[in-house]
Amino acid sequence: MEKKKLIEFRNIVKTWEDGTVVLKGINLDIYENEFVTLLGPSGCGKTTLLRILGGFLDTTEGSVMFDGEEISHKPPYERELNTVFQRYALFPHLSVYENIAFGLKIKKVSKDVIDQKVMKMLKLIGLEGYENKNVSLMSGGQQQRVAIARALVNEPKVLLLDEPLAALDLKLRKEMQYELKRIQQEVGITFIFVTHDQEEALTMSDKIVVMKQGEIQQVGTPEEIYNEPANKYVANFIGESNILSATMVEDYKVRFDDITFDCVDFGYKPNEPVDVVIRPEDIDIVEVEKGKMTGEVLSVLFKGVHYEIMVETVPGTTVTVNMHVIGNRDVSSADGKEKISANDFYIDIEELENLDDKEIIARSDAQAWDPETDELMSIAKVEYDLKNELGQYPVKFSTANGTTVERTIFVVNQPFVKNEKANEAIMAFNFFKTVDELLESQALDTDIKTWANAQGWKLSNEDQSIDIFVDYDFDPENIKEGVYKVTFSTTGREFKIHTTDYSEVGQEVGLTFFPEDIHVMSKMVF
Repeated sequence: MEKKKLIEFRNIVKTWEDGTVVLKGINLDIYENEFVTLLGPSGCGKTTLLRILGGFLDTTEGSVMFDGEEISHKPPYERELNTVFQRYALFPHLSVYENIAFGLKIKKVSKDVIDQKVMKMLKLIGLEGYENKNVSLMSGGQQQRVAIARALVNEPKVLLLDEPLAALDLKLRKEMQYELKRIQQEVGITFIFVTHDQEEALTMSDKIVVMKQGEIQQVGTPEEIYNEPANKYVANFIGESNILSATMVEDYKVRFDDITFDCVDFGYKPNEPVDVVIRPEDIDIVEVEKGKMTGEVLSVLFKGVHYEIMVETVPGTTVTVNMHVIGNRDVSSADGKEKISANDFYIDIEELENLDDKEIIARSDAQAWDPETDELMSIAKVEYDLKNELGQYPVKFSTANGTTVERTIFVVNQPFVKNEKANEAIMAFNFFKTVDELLESQALDTDIKTWANAQGWKLSNEDQSIDIFVDYDFDPENIKEGVYKVTFSTTGREFKIHTTDYSEVGQEVGLTFFPEDIHVMSKMVF
């Protein structure tokens, strides 16, 4: 039997007075007797959407249909729904009975009917015999049940729950997840539940709506959301994941880590960049010769019912260089109206043929300026005599007025680090920087990569660059003159695996999985 559509959100837009857009055209259908969870981090718009449905907020654009009727302009008390808030909002001076009966008394329902309904609710929530108890003396879980009963006694078609488990401790929160689902099934109405907790969503929901920055990322059953996430964001938010960048070679063939695997996905363009997720429990550790991939066990954690094992299948590539931090060596003109500065620098002998004046100025960070206004002046002349030989060569920079500074170019045969297993290589140079240049940097990691001329590439295709990350142990805010180690590296590949079989740290292992364990997702567009 086809379910009846109860709530329809159509192009819901909500903009705050400061211009912040919190909902960006939400379209969503909710059916009778569904347990629907709006899931997402703080600020994603889930509570705003709930408050719009409850009548506590107006939309900027769009409409809300309830049982075929437009209700966007109806006040909350005219809507056939009730809300359970995070802090319950019980009346502390009233008993359990009086709290539950409050709404019925407002509607002037007869005492006999109130008695029947309240006692029915007390039985439903498992608090029979508590009708005369002061709610302020009850536990958090008991107070929450009273709040639910107070909302349900009015027989709404929909119950809205705004993170009602957030104030409970972990054990009670888990118990209440099953209790809420039981209550929803018994009363047979629609529950709309807001949370940022993935476990709550997976445990209770018939349908999960994953939200991010005011937009819906995916709608589906818990099984669909977990097993077939629509994108990297959903895969990261629901459950633990191994997420990899990949290429969809053709239908049913996906390539990552330089290996082509069979999969069950199709409909992508040939060689389309995609993301792939493989859940930790879908990977098996096997003997090296039986693995689709091989790697080294980096760590083993016992998690109670399983081990969490990290296996590095592709080692990262690393190179370390020296950063020479020197004092400021500005040169002033005789009249003090100009200043000029530059740094020594290293260059690989194979790059000499592409070296020109502009490149030398850039590599040495040469600059001239008016010390009174800090206005930059042009470097008018660069003088040097480089030979295609290893060694040290002087270079002189001059302004149009003849203010000069001399520095050194170190021509070296710079080695690079080759990583055959990762199909990549990485290179970086020692470099010189002044204290002021480091302190004035607005994007230090990026600048360090530029200063060291750090670069990485695929061994199979030197034109294909790879991402490099920088690491250092100095404090940029308190840097002093001296020599500092700077390390550049690629990420490598680590897989998280959940298994009941133990492996030793340092052990070489094989990893295997089935084609249906590889879930291909479209790349997210930012």
